[in-house]
Amino acid sequence: MTINFTEPEERVALREAVAKLAGKYGREYIEKQAAEGGKTTELWLEMGANGFLGVNIAEEYGGGGGGMSDLAAVLEEAAGQGAPLLMMVVSQAICGSIIGRYGTPEQKQRWLPGIADGSITMAFGITEADAGSNSHNITTTARRDGDGWVLTGQKTYISGVDEAQLVLIVARTEDARTGKLKPALFVVPTDAEGFGKQVIPMAWSAPEKQFTLFIDDVRLPGDALVGDEDAGLVQLFAGLNPERIMGAAFSCGMARFAIDRAVEYAKTRTVWKAPIGAHQGIAHPLAKAKIELEQARLLWQKAAALYDAGDDFGAGEYANMAKYAGGEIACNATDIAVHTHGGNGLTVEYGLANMMVAARLGRIAPVSREMILNFVAMHSLGLPKSY
Repeated sequence: MTINFTEPEERVALREAVAKLAGKYGREYIEKQAAEGGKTTELWLEMGANGFLGVNIAEEYGGGGGGMSDLAAVLEEAAGQGAPLLMMVVSQAICGSIIGRYGTPEQKQRWLPGIADGSITMAFGITEADAGSNSHNITTTARRDGDGWVLTGQKTYISGVDEAQLVLIVARTEDARTGKLKPALFVVPTDAEGFGKQVIPMAWSAPEKQFTLFIDDVRLPGDALVGDEDAGLVQLFAGLNPERIMGAAFSCGMARFAIDRAVEYAKTRTVWKAPIGAHQGIAHPLAKAKIELEQARLLWQKAAALYDAGDDFGAGEYANMAKYAGGEIACNATDIAVHTHGGNGLTVEYGLANMMVAARLGRIAPVSREMILNFVAMHSLGLPKSY
């Protein structure tokens, strides 16, 4: 019996090409841009020009015609070179997936080609300060105004708004202010009258900034609505499941980078007449991190395969597990990498200390690990709902 448990040759080649391109930039580029207040524009546009940003978008709209498995592989490889692109989680995975599935032909033609080549970046706004982890409590409201809409509300911790031309906003319609959330999704230009943003100072340094959004009677045309205003959660999770998969791939790539740096250091740093990697106190934590990394990678690969096969519920279950596992290994691997380097691990030169703080994002967002455990307990194990 032959057992074939490998990625397709095309995806392996895709990984190699992305790693080569991202490796030209590397961690030093990301750190430099973050320190100087710059953006990853050069890397972003070169990734787009080579077709890497749009691998999950249909060919008729300028994409590669692949799936979430391909897009997540691209992000993991870029992150594995120390050059992750957070906005891929948002623009291509969330917004591109929702518009690709529920947009009208006109909406797809207007936005997807630019998302695919990187010339359009679309942020995503769901989080609200008072709602926290309970998205059913969002209060951003959309009311009809003739043939159009008027949006009012606030969003917080919204990534990359200063780089985006558009934001996909999750709102309630005016007649659904209470009760269970039936999200309506609107594409809002960032230069729209009444749309404002304020940067949130964060403790880690990254080119992508976080923002609070102020949406004060922003008027939109009727075709700003993506999908059906009464479709419920199903169209929202067409983007949130990819978000979790991509978050896991992002974390796994970060963990790979940290482990690779630590292994290289452990092979060359000599203290007691032998490389420090010869000592089990160094070797065993790194070996454990490698095992945990491969477990997390298998989970996101399964989640992506289920999503690409159209099994949304199965994808949701494994996307949550993958996101949990990815967040854990990113935190564990960066901690181990810093400890392997000793005092050098805390220096700017070695580029690891800042990653320890950034890695925690995988435990917190876009959904906390505690809410993931609630999901698995209820949906996978059949335990009573706890919240």
